[in-house]
Amino acid sequence: MDFAPLTLAPAHWQALQDAYATPPRAYHHFGHVRAVLQHCQAVAEGPGWQQPAEVYLAALYHDAVYQAGRKDNEAKSAALALQAIADSPELASVDAGRVEQLILLTARHGALGPADVDAEAALFLDCDMAILAAPEAVFSAYDRGVAEEYKGVVPGFLYRAGRRRFLQGLLRAPRIFLSDFFDQRLDAAARANLRRQLGA
Repeated sequence: MDFAPLTLAPAHWQALQDAYATPPRAYHHFGHVRAVLQHCQAVAEGPGWQQPAEVYLAALYHDAVYQAGRKDNEAKSAALALQAIADSPELASVDAGRVEQLILLTARHGALGPADVDAEAALFLDCDMAILAAPEAVFSAYDRGVAEEYKGVVPGFLYRAGRRRFLQGLLRAPRIFLSDFFDQRLDAAARANLRRQLGA
């Protein structure tokens, strides 16, 4: 089940779907958002969210602007979220600054430790990274999808070297997941996927 503590206007929802369809994406499409929302629902049923509306909007918008290789995707996605909140009277009570903060944090996956973020941000970031612990076939499809998005953007050998560095960094980290909730449930599966992918 998808996590949905807010009801968005149909036009708002359509604009969001359109954003995720541009440019065509092999992984960072709306299917990825739905997967993140399913993990958000697991948190809602477990430790719970203190700011569910803000988490929901951050999940919806965190990859709304995505062009492989660009460094400003998260900043542009956050700006889109802020504009949507400002344009939607039904979202007047939402803490827009928190939505922006959560989205911007996704630019730092792999570079943060549990002490670097608050408990709710840790859970949100882990929802986005939970793909690392997916069943083998789903993980492999994710890895192929990311590679497909970078095809023609950077030379293949550079992409492979950078991707390997990122995955190795995750595997070496004391914690892949920042929250205890995800660490306890998903760490072993994530490490098995990373080792298999790296041939380690």
